[in-house]
Amino acid sequence: MADGHVVKNLEMYVRVIISAILGLFIGWDRSNANKPAGLKTYMYVAVACTLITLVSIYSAAKYSAPGNGTMMDPMRLAAQIVTGLGFLGAGVILKDGLKVKGLTSAAMIFLAGGIGIGIGAGFYGIVIFSVVISYVLARLSHRFEEAQQREEEGDEEGDNG
Repeated sequence: MADGHVVKNLEMYVRVIISAILGLFIGWDRSNANKPAGLKTYMYVAVACTLITLVSIYSAAKYSAPGNGTMMDPMRLAAQIVTGLGFLGAGVILKDGLKVKGLTSAAMIFLAGGIGIGIGAGFYGIVIFSVVISYVLARLSHRFEEAQQREEEGDEEGDNG
């Protein structure tokens, strides 16, 4: 009996696995940068958002019966995820004097949530593409920032000499 459930709902399980892997990938990037939110945080966010999206979509289909006057919006729970992600993201943003830290971590938590919602809704291609393009552009941005920082440090040495 349990095997029939797994086979019948295999795509839901695959969605959770893909979401977990993509969340881990985002977390791995942050862990390598020695940031406070890492592997588990991003994996949990992505999987939680996938789970909530799946529950929302499938419960709307299950509990909305034509003719009985009950209608459900399958994206209502997903919309609430965004509010929760804002709260979670705000928790990683810190102000230190004139510096603000954690904005990238907050944005990546939002991305992990988007991964979860997208995979939960079954949009594999665009989600995977979004993760890959975000990763590639983040790497390029990091290189540009390092080059700019070296250039600024060179200018400071020239001013002092």
